[in-house]
Amino acid sequence: MNARPSSHYAHADTSIDVFGEGPGDVSRFVAAWFDAHRAEVVGWRRHIHRHPETSNNEVETTRYIAKILEEWGVEPHLFPETGLMADLGPDSEQGRLAFRADIDALPIQEVTGLEFTSLNKGVSHSCGHDVHTTVVLGLTCALKEYDEQHGLPVGVRVIFQPAEETWAGGATDVVSWGALEGVHSIFAIHAEPKLRVGRIGVRAGAITSATDVVELEVKGPGGHTSRPHLSADVIFALAKVVTDLPGLLSRRVDPRTGTVLVFGQINSGFAPNAMPETGTLTGTMRMADITVWRGMQKLFSELVQQVLAPLGVEYDLQYHRGVPPVLNDDVATAALTAAAAAIDPQCVAQAPQSSGGEDFSWYLEHVPGSMARLGCWSGEGEQYDLHMGDLIVDERALGVGIKLFGSVVDQFAAAE
Repeated sequence: MNARPSSHYAHADTSIDVFGEGPGDVSRFVAAWFDAHRAEVVGWRRHIHRHPETSNNEVETTRYIAKILEEWGVEPHLFPETGLMADLGPDSEQGRLAFRADIDALPIQEVTGLEFTSLNKGVSHSCGHDVHTTVVLGLTCALKEYDEQHGLPVGVRVIFQPAEETWAGGATDVVSWGALEGVHSIFAIHAEPKLRVGRIGVRAGAITSATDVVELEVKGPGGHTSRPHLSADVIFALAKVVTDLPGLLSRRVDPRTGTVLVFGQINSGFAPNAMPETGTLTGTMRMADITVWRGMQKLFSELVQQVLAPLGVEYDLQYHRGVPPVLNDDVATAALTAAAAAIDPQCVAQAPQSSGGEDFSWYLEHVPGSMARLGCWSGEGEQYDLHMGDLIVDERALGVGIKLFGSVVDQFAAAE
């Protein structure tokens, strides 16, 4: 075990760039800890950013996180493949308060030109997972020091999850590995480059959408375009699905559920005068309502059958369920909102409901919790977007996230 970094929090200037000091004992300590270790925490983020790894390949990222935890006296519990978790504070009948960070990167080339730009060609943290990881890592180290000096008032579990960017998400594996055993509530953040740094976006209920993928293959005997009546028109059949299915869904599903079908790929044919034998169509189904999501596969199959039945074609439909919507629990969201407001009432913003997917939703199928949007736009110049190679985040967001989670601990301590 390496020598543990020294702490100078007691002598630090406790002024905070974005927030004022929180009122609770833990949040005050965490705020001061961050101000004393600001450069170190930023260094962690830049190392992770410089060495991104795609889903289920986060070997070095896991090793780096474990190394820092061990330096601070925290015992990491490694997952079977990649990722890890750690426990702090007391065990209790009420269970532990959990904080989750996703650690994987995307197969996207970084084009920011930053001095700490990705060294792995074609891979980058263009979704902000380096920020999420650093926030929970910083929180863990601060809470460990608080626990040794004062004793944490509640048990805490930190989860560094692999493979969020896979279709069904790595959260299901993490749950199967027992990460939620003994957990009563769970919280997470997501970097938001459309929100000014220092602002925290909160929302009760659905904050993301379910995201499924549909793949349709249509088959016919093929033929000459001069004799369509002697064949089955695969291209016409695909076109009917593209044009009819969204309208049919709009009459079968409540429009207030944010249900959207968009096709992104269609392939068929090889000559202007030849009717092809096969054609394929792929797209995404997005829903903000979990009840609609649970019944969509059956409804979608029924509607495809109705559209294609008169056309004399055969077909094969593959419906791939992704993740359910993130449904932020009312009580957990109230605690998250109170945690932010306890630091600065002006920081709280109402987050919009996103049509993107997030596998944090799987945790919320088991325990209540809430995800917040963490503002990371500097307030000047271009607003970047997620999943783009030019994403730049304002690193002051690291302190905002760490202090927010420290304040969440205070909220639950007060409720004990």
